[in-house]
Amino acid sequence: MGFDGTEVTPQIQSLIEKHHLGTILLTAKNLKSAEQTTKLILDLQTIAHDAGHPVPLAIGLDQENGGVNSLFDEEYIRQFPSAMGVAATGSTDMAYKIAKATGEELGAVGINWIMGPCLDVLTNVKNQPLGVRSMGDDPEEVSKFGVAFMKGYKDAGLATCGKHFPSYGNLEFLGSSLDVPIITDSLEQLSLSALVPFRNAISQGVDGMMVGGCAMSSAGVNVMHACLSEQVVDMLLRDDLGFDGVVMSECLEMEALSQNIGVGGGTVMAVNAGCDLVLLCRLFSVQQEAIQYLKLGYHDGAISAERIRKSLKRVIDLKATCTNWEKALNPTGVPTLSTLQPSHRRLSSEAYTASITVVRDKDRLLPLSNILDAEEEVLLLTPLVKPLPASALSKGLAAGSVISPGASTPWGKKMALMSGENVFRELGRTIARKRQGRVLHTSYTAHGVRPFHENLANRASAIIVVTADANQNLYQSGFTKHVAMICKSQLTLGGERREKPIVVVSVSSPYDFALDTSIGTYVCTYDFTETAQKTLVDVLFGDLSPTGALPGSVSQSQSYHRSKQHWVVENYDEQRDAKALDDLLQRIEQEGPVNQRSELFGCSSKTFSLHNPGVDEAHYVVRNSSTQSLLGFCCTFLFKSTATGVVGAILVDPDRRKLSIGHSLHTRAVRNLLHHGGVKRFQLGSRLPGVFLGIPTSNQVERKRLRRWFASIGWNTALSRPVCSMILKDVRTWTAPEKISRSMQHAEVEFDLVHGRQYAGNIMEHIKSSTRQGVMEIYELALADHESCGVIRAKRPSDGTVLGSVVLCSPGASWAEALPALKDTNDITWAISSPVISPSVGEYSTLLQGLILLGIRQVKKQQADAVLLDSVDGDGHFDSLSAMGFNVLHNFEEVSCDADSMSVPG
Repeated sequence: MGFDGTEVTPQIQSLIEKHHLGTILLTAKNLKSAEQTTKLILDLQTIAHDAGHPVPLAIGLDQENGGVNSLFDEEYIRQFPSAMGVAATGSTDMAYKIAKATGEELGAVGINWIMGPCLDVLTNVKNQPLGVRSMGDDPEEVSKFGVAFMKGYKDAGLATCGKHFPSYGNLEFLGSSLDVPIITDSLEQLSLSALVPFRNAISQGVDGMMVGGCAMSSAGVNVMHACLSEQVVDMLLRDDLGFDGVVMSECLEMEALSQNIGVGGGTVMAVNAGCDLVLLCRLFSVQQEAIQYLKLGYHDGAISAERIRKSLKRVIDLKATCTNWEKALNPTGVPTLSTLQPSHRRLSSEAYTASITVVRDKDRLLPLSNILDAEEEVLLLTPLVKPLPASALSKGLAAGSVISPGASTPWGKKMALMSGENVFRELGRTIARKRQGRVLHTSYTAHGVRPFHENLANRASAIIVVTADANQNLYQSGFTKHVAMICKSQLTLGGERREKPIVVVSVSSPYDFALDTSIGTYVCTYDFTETAQKTLVDVLFGDLSPTGALPGSVSQSQSYHRSKQHWVVENYDEQRDAKALDDLLQRIEQEGPVNQRSELFGCSSKTFSLHNPGVDEAHYVVRNSSTQSLLGFCCTFLFKSTATGVVGAILVDPDRRKLSIGHSLHTRAVRNLLHHGGVKRFQLGSRLPGVFLGIPTSNQVERKRLRRWFASIGWNTALSRPVCSMILKDVRTWTAPEKISRSMQHAEVEFDLVHGRQYAGNIMEHIKSSTRQGVMEIYELALADHESCGVIRAKRPSDGTVLGSVVLCSPGASWAEALPALKDTNDITWAISSPVISPSVGEYSTLLQGLILLGIRQVKKQQADAVLLDSVDGDGHFDSLSAMGFNVLHNFEEVSCDADSMSVPG
């Protein structure tokens, strides 16, 4: 159990003395310094000893390093990189040393049980809250580092606790705090990936296991809360994986769990499921309720005495590995910590130097000292983020202290702290010391690039933009790209184009811009602790040479597995193969689930033939030369406007799968695109033609299979991006939501609908801000077909600048064949396609809704029944469009990579 306060409270004392509480989990709210922590824990152990406890208390703590530390003390507790940061070093020996050092420091203050290592495999890198707390997306790599961490902790004298079983690495979130995150992977899928690190940790002797509070829903398992389920704890963890250590539940005070079941009932369920310890973090009243129900469950026979005895033995056995009364009542404290600090300080420096990763430096901007003259200024742009719970900043805020703007604070010294928005103030000061004060530093927000940002950008000679989880904070991504655009559009006094150097630094998740090659210089630190920021400055200005590499499949050069069978792959001949392709499409469509409309519905051989001068297309077939039937088909496109090579579809006869036909087609397609020349980027999925926008994900089992298959042939599926098509039905009776209509009335933009090439000038200039494949070509097609298509513009009233646009397409358009979803209904359907919003627009969703609202109104005038949105980014626009009445038609995961990372398959 846990409690509030930095001293022993009457409530926690009562729990120890009267209810024989034997395990306490401390958090940042309990700890002010190493010295205070030592005293607090000694006080707790003394109370237990005097109360007659036969063995000491187990005192647990989360101390994962990086951004997740409960104990912070600048003088006596060293800061080390996050789990993913350690994995980026590539060294399991480094992981062992860091874990042992962390364990030694915690042991000195009286901690005997660490809540770690974190064994979650991050199989969905973009949408998971764990982020850098995970060691990556490769099960084997997570296993190796997890075991190394575990051995380091154990050799330092701590008991260990793996978490978060069965995995928090691929959760589906429904939105409300009362909705439990869901694991949709089947047990078989979990066994092949997520459970691998847990299985290996068990075989290597992990002492405890924390079971999560998430739900599980898939074939063979349907569980509301994993930690309350006998199927998960007793059957999967204990029987199947053979774990006989201490099992701890997720905190039963979490809102979704307590509201759905109640703490009392949840306690009984957790014990019966096989949990030896029930975690209750804070509220005394809730803890009393849990104790009451535990006793009630025992006396009523709901909990057996044998179950209690087994749990008690496991907990006592765990304590025997990490504590005894001699050790518990005589913590070595600050004297030991002082002795440890010199070696731990060196280890911390080595770890951060080895973890910080220069993902790309295309134009060789680093170190910045090589490209900047002494008198030139650097602009530092940082987001507003919350201080880390255990950091100098949060401690200073709690104490109410502030650093004056002109103060210079040496690293490693005690310091007073600044206000909450200035997490990166010391980063700016450290750069200023490197640059003799020639640094400009300001923050940015969801309001986007403001005039003062532009003024500073024009003044500076180089720009550093910091992001922190831009995938979840989309304004950061938009801001960064807008600044990058400003840098690319710089002119010399003579009017010549001269790109201004820009370095983008991710201080949390490395996936912010890992595959976005428009960001030429990209650096990752994996956390934004004070130590990480200092090391970053040394890397940026050449005092340190970074050696880190992105962990997991992000950086691994995927091995291409040679096909067991090599099929003859021929060029697609439209005259010869069109009918056979139509037959193949029909066979594949009929093979799909009855209750699930295929992505190929409405598709024909004509769909894949664009005959567009801006697109080079090459399609391939594997065919039975005797019957002329097609066994497989692959379409590829090279979009010249964005230099993107696209694999638009790989189709294999359902009766001929697993015979390497797909491998053979893919090999030929990639080889041809690479040999073509001029390809800068590869992409799985295409919006033109709009058949597969990426890997289809409507069927979760099929999604996993396809992701594994594409990963095996060289694609980095860990960095996929969700996209979808959406449809609005019953347009004739549809009315705009009042809130959206109101917001449009106050919008400081003008909308109009235009047709024909005479409007191409400012429209095509506007859409240059979009680097998405197919967008340029769709606008050109729409402007060329003035009778069936139009473009809706959103313009700034003051100067007519186009701020946003969408394409309106009727079912009779010349290129409607390339949008088979237009036939995905028996109704008359129009399409709204390719929204492009200027990066300078702060209210992206509002303007997008306005453009689509105008589109729907135009469609209504044409007596249409439905509106199709052919391609919608799934990262942040889904909710705003759902509010307008749109429903998802098909879900996909778009996968892209730099052409330099794609090798010619063998």
